[in-house]
Amino acid sequence: MDDIDKPIICMPTYNESENLRSILEAIHEEAPEVHVLVVDDDSPDGTGDIADDMAEGDERLHVLHRTAKEGIGPAYIAGFRWALARDYDAILEMDADFSHQPKYLSEMIGQLERYDVVIGSRYVAGGGTKDWGWWRKFLSRGGGTYARTILGFDIQDPTAGFVAWRRDVLEALDLDDVEASGYVFQIEMKYRAHQKGVDILEIPITFTDRVAGESKMSSDIALEALTRVWKVKAKV
Repeated sequence: MDDIDKPIICMPTYNESENLRSILEAIHEEAPEVHVLVVDDDSPDGTGDIADDMAEGDERLHVLHRTAKEGIGPAYIAGFRWALARDYDAILEMDADFSHQPKYLSEMIGQLERYDVVIGSRYVAGGGTKDWGWWRKFLSRGGGTYARTILGFDIQDPTAGFVAWRRDVLEALDLDDVEASGYVFQIEMKYRAHQKGVDILEIPITFTDRVAGESKMSSDIALEALTRVWKVKAKV
C-alpha cells in the first residue's frame, strides 16, 4: 500500500463551543500535519464562528457550514464528499468532545499504510471505557453484540465513531445509498466495508466521557439504532 501523506479529520459539531478550541489544539500537538474539517450543523452556541476564526489563521483547518441539524450520518457524508473532492489520501472520523483522544491519531494513521480501515475500538484487548455508568455500558456492549449477530461480521466495536479510512475505500462505497442519519450510520459504514472485503484493523482505545457540553447519546437513540440494523442488512 502507498504511504499516507495527507490525512484529514472530519469532525461534525453541534454546540461544541466549550470543546472546539482545545480539541483542535490537542490534535495538532499530537499530529501537526493533519488537516481538520469542522462540519458544523448551524450550532446556536457559536461553534461555527469559533471554527471560522481559528481557520482564518491556519491552513490546516477548514469549515463546512450546514444549515440544519440532520444527524451524524449526513454530516459525515457531507464531510467525506468535501474531502474526496480534494487530494486527501486518508479521511478520519472523530468527535469534538475529547471522548476520542488525539493520542491515538498517530497509530491510526500509521496503520493505514497496512490496512484499509482502522477502528479505534473499546472492545478489543486493551480497550475500554472510562466514567461510564452501567446502563451506557450495557447499551454499547449489547448493541455491538446484536449488530454482529444480525449482520454476521466480527468487528468487535461496530458502533465506534473513531475511524480512519483510506480514500479508495470511501470511493468504492456507494455513499449515495447510505441513508442512516443516527448512530446506526457507524454500523452501516463498517458493514459496507466488510462486504467489500477490505482489510479492517481494530486497535484498542480508552473511550472517555466528554469533557464539556451535553452528550448527544440517549437510550432512545441507541435503541432506535438497533431496530434499524435489520434495514441495513436488507439493503446492503
